[in-house]
Amino acid sequence: MASTTTVELLLLLLLFLLLAAAAPGFSSSPELSSSPRSFHRRHGSPAANDRRFQISDDMFWKDDRPFRIIGGDVHYFRVLPQYWRDRLLRAKALGLNTIQTYVPWNLHEPEPNKWVFAGIADIEAYLKLAQELGFLVMLRAGPYICAEWDLGGFPAWLLAIEPPLKLRSSDMTFLHYVERWWAVFLPRIAPLLYQNGGPIIMVQVENEFGSYGDDKAYLHHLVTLARKHLGHDIILYTTDGGSRETLDKGTIPGEGVFSAVDFSTGEDPWPIFELQKKYNAPGQSPPLSAEFYTGWLTHWGEKNTETDANRTAAALENILSRNGSAVLYMAHGGTNFGFYSGANTGQNESDYKADLTSYDYDAPIKESGDVDNLKYKALRRVIQEYSGVVLSLPPPDNGKKGYGLVTVRKIASFFEVLDGMINPRTAVESEQPMAMESVGQMFGFLLYVSELPIMGTSSILKIQKVHDRAQVFVSCTMDKNGGSPRHVGVIERWSNRELVIPKVSCSSNISLFILVENLGRVNYGKYIFDRKGILSNVTVDGAVILGWKMYPISLDICSKLFNVNPIKQVSISRTAEKISAEPGFYEGRFYIDSIEQVKDTFISFRGWNKGIAFVNNFNIGRFWPLFGPQCTLYVPAPILRQGENVVVILELHAPNPGLTINLVKKPDFTCGSKQYQK
Repeated sequence: MASTTTVELLLLLLLFLLLAAAAPGFSSSPELSSSPRSFHRRHGSPAANDRRFQISDDMFWKDDRPFRIIGGDVHYFRVLPQYWRDRLLRAKALGLNTIQTYVPWNLHEPEPNKWVFAGIADIEAYLKLAQELGFLVMLRAGPYICAEWDLGGFPAWLLAIEPPLKLRSSDMTFLHYVERWWAVFLPRIAPLLYQNGGPIIMVQVENEFGSYGDDKAYLHHLVTLARKHLGHDIILYTTDGGSRETLDKGTIPGEGVFSAVDFSTGEDPWPIFELQKKYNAPGQSPPLSAEFYTGWLTHWGEKNTETDANRTAAALENILSRNGSAVLYMAHGGTNFGFYSGANTGQNESDYKADLTSYDYDAPIKESGDVDNLKYKALRRVIQEYSGVVLSLPPPDNGKKGYGLVTVRKIASFFEVLDGMINPRTAVESEQPMAMESVGQMFGFLLYVSELPIMGTSSILKIQKVHDRAQVFVSCTMDKNGGSPRHVGVIERWSNRELVIPKVSCSSNISLFILVENLGRVNYGKYIFDRKGILSNVTVDGAVILGWKMYPISLDICSKLFNVNPIKQVSISRTAEKISAEPGFYEGRFYIDSIEQVKDTFISFRGWNKGIAFVNNFNIGRFWPLFGPQCTLYVPAPILRQGENVVVILELHAPNPGLTINLVKKPDFTCGSKQYQK
């Protein structure tokens, strides 16, 4: 048995330890003294080694320590997977601690029940890489995302469902497809939530819904779905414009969903952050600009948007200097490869403006990843000052290579190889023209074919509603000479002009061909239900034309068409006067001698009209230098290879008179007629 003196000494020692533990000055970690203890008392105190991200006292808390979000949007679907690490490292050197990304439903379910999570759609790999590099993640799960992305991320096949769905609503049929999508997607990312050991700290439901509608039942249903698959510990959030009207409509009261805001760069943020508090529970409103705009989008036909670097940096400082949080939209924009770029409308659906292929956005990390620019440096200085973290040096800009002029040759006219681009089994016949989506053509082009009676004089053709751009051709139905149809003209959604069909001397009926291009579905606003194709009657001299065949055009087989079954080359004079104005395919080849010379490049289409380009069978996007402002298309190095590289071009009108393209080191946004660059 211990002596009395020994017991007294033990009691004194125990008393000393208790007093020390109660005194803040003895805390082994100074940050622990700022932990939200009252919050944990209200919600139960989890084990000390648990991971948790929470909101209390109008602050974010990461593992019981105050945390400020200095984030940026970097979208995995706009960057080749080979460059994900490169772009994220540049975001890290900018000073960001959080990456925000949308999730485009249409990328992951391009056809009903066809799920894609590989390649550029491998979101899990992207999120794991972000965590490896030290980022947290804010995931914008939709189902609607906007994002200047086709149909705001909705799969286009939703537009083919009859009766028509009411998108972004509590329409039960629409919600059925949302439930099916989230039942596949959300369980995939649940292991990557922060409390489960992953990087995801917050999940956004919908996107700026307050600027669109007022359907609380829809928003509450999304919350119920998200919590069913993700649990109740993850922070769900909404993002809406910083006005009372948009927050009234877009926030989700009574559900514990955090309401974030966005607003114009340079606008005083603090009155908006005060307004934000009214839409969050007391103590649950850390000031957060979930979209701090570093630049802005550009449509075809506009002058390229650029914003001042110093003003942008000063606006960010106004938020960070008072302990606010911000997410740069965009930190890195990337590219709308293929046919995924979206569009906007003005006062009516005919006031249509398609987005560029480039999504550079005038962001600090440029489309090709370059960071040696004023905006990156200015924002980095501000972030360095207020983050309290010593930032790593940004990686040097990736090397670029100007491979120079490449001569192209015409492979065939569009109509010469038409049989190779259509599958007769997918053709649809109908008395009236049908929308693209209704015949299963979600992107690209649809060819409408009908017949006209023999005309003794010229006639007037009118299409009341076409989405988005129609090229009209005629030919004699029984023509055995193999000649291509005659080009009549173009009808565009935004001008909707009538066309004069000239007198055609035929011994039989006249074949009418209308090639309609989908330029990108509307991604924002009340006209988002944006079906494509001919959406009205077609009339000639007031008479409705009946009896149509619709042929989906597949460009996926271009490489097989030209490489496996070579066709006779078409000899073309190099004079502009003798180059046909009909759609045609052109091919150019260039060689890269060594693997060290495989670098990023840009293809300049200056002098061309409008079309689509493929490099080594990869669709790098639309070009339209005649409309501008984008002259060049970005070609990332991973698309290229040592040895021969092949460029295939579908030019819808006439090529560059010199039959060349130019592979250059820098992007160019100075194309277009002055009449469009207002």
